[in-house]
Order: sequence, then C-alpha cells, then structure tokens
Amino acid sequence: MGRFPEIRLYAKHGALVLRDGLSICFYMRRSHQEVAQSVRRALDAYLRAVGPRALNWYVDQEGDWQELDKQGWEVIQDKLHESGGGIVRLRERPDAVSRYLFEYRGRRLEGSKEGLISGVAFWLPTEYLEKHGPDRLRELALELGNELPFNSGHAGLAFHFLHTPPEFQQLALRHPGMDVLRLGLVTEELGTRVRGAYWLTFLGQPVLSELGGVAGLRARLSSPDITVQEMEGARAVITLGTWPEAGDTEQGHNLPLYRELARVLEPWLYQAPPTQDGVADADLRRWERRFLD
Repeated sequence: MGRFPEIRLYAKHGALVLRDGLSICFYMRRSHQEVAQSVRRALDAYLRAVGPRALNWYVDQEGDWQELDKQGWEVIQDKLHESGGGIVRLRERPDAVSRYLFEYRGRRLEGSKEGLISGVAFWLPTEYLEKHGPDRLRELALELGNELPFNSGHAGLAFHFLHTPPEFQQLALRHPGMDVLRLGLVTEELGTRVRGAYWLTFLGQPVLSELGGVAGLRARLSSPDITVQEMEGARAVITLGTWPEAGDTEQGHNLPLYRELARVLEPWLYQAPPTQDGVADADLRRWERRFLD
C-alpha cells in the first residue's frame, strides 16, 4: 500500500464502480450567466494540467454518453455560452468509473430558493498526486479557485463512484478524509454554507467575514500544521498539513487537524435535509459529523 489506501470495487460483470481519487470543487451563489466565462477558463486550466485526452466523452441532451470529438467540444462550448444555464458532464470513459471527470451545474438563481447555487467539480486520480506531489495539486486548486467567484470550496481525497454498493457506507466512515460528493444534490441546498473540513478548504463570503476575516480565522486555529492563506476578493484557503490524508478509524487515524477545523466551522456547516428513510438519515448524519462527534 502506498501513501493512500487503494480502494477498488467492481460490479459482477467486471466494471469498476468505485475507486479512490481526488476532487477539487467550488460553489457559487451566482447564476450561470455570471460564472460561465470563469468556468470556461477554469476548465481550460484543468485540461492544461491533465492533458487534452483526459476527457473523452460527454453527456448529450438525452442523457447519453457521446464521444468528445471536435463536434462534441462545440456542443460543450455552446452550452457554456448559453444564458439559461445547464449541466455539463465530461469524463475519461463511459463504461466504468473514470480517473478524470469534469462536472458543472449552472443554475438560474432569479427567484430561486435560498440554497440553490452553481457548482463545479474537477476530478483526478490519486496517481496524479503521487506522481506530481501535493504542492502541484495545491497550485492547481488555487489556479482554479482564482478563476472562480466562489463562496466556498474544497480539495482533497474523494471517492469516485458510479453508484454506492453495500460496502460504501462502511468505507466512507472508515476513511473520513475522503469526500462523498453528489454535485447535483449539493447545488440544490448548500447556499453560502460550508460542506466541511478538507485538506484544502476555500472560504469566501459571507463565512470568512463572519469568522473575523483571515486574522480572525488564524486566531481560532492553534495547530502549527494548519496554514491560512489570503486570496484576492476577501477569500482564503486553509491547508491541513503537507499531504491530504484519508484517515482510518480502524487504525485510530482520526485526523486531528480536520477535527480542529471542523469545530471552528461548525456553526456554518451544511447539513443535508431529512429524507423519508430514517436509516439513511442516521448514516448520513454520522458521516456529516464524522469530525465533530
């Protein structure tokens, strides 16, 4: 085993349905037409980092995967120029969990409910981090964040999955440093709240001001292994240690830096709305409070 746990789950027919990976995500309480140009620039920066052949397929209007050829890129560029917003999903391959993915949910916020936002996620394999190191991953996350007018965001280890097999809940609770992201659901409810504590946690407005700005945030964090860097536009990024960590509750690796940040952010943390399934609610609450209880 390397620095990170290698997690691979396969379907009965042999397709890979879940694996370890990385995600860089940003959330914006702004309408699609306000952020589309920024999203296009961020996608260009991501492709420069991972290579032009990392993304080979896209989802069309009918929800089917199509090859991302020259005509496909024209479709994507048109969608990112449309004024009404929309969904863009790009991935490395259509038949199994991909190493590289891009997902964007552009919303029209006029007259919308308070929690609705636009969101964007960039996915990479853990092999990228092992090859290039944490400094390069952090540089990429900052480059993407500087392009986007975010209210919050995060980067670090994450599960890549097509669906959640029975073993998934146990894996998620065992490795609390790995994110579980369903961007479509998050962009329906998050608003200007914060999803949690991550290796890189990006804070914008209003949360950063409510914490007392960068100086106030630094004063609340005592560990010397936590750094707070100011960004343009009254924003900041918090870094927890040199490398992202998955954690392992079975081995007693409970990620104290993540727990310290979570306690500071607790009044602003997002909590998913309840569903009709009490068991699922209980599991979800355990995961949401994995750094607090």
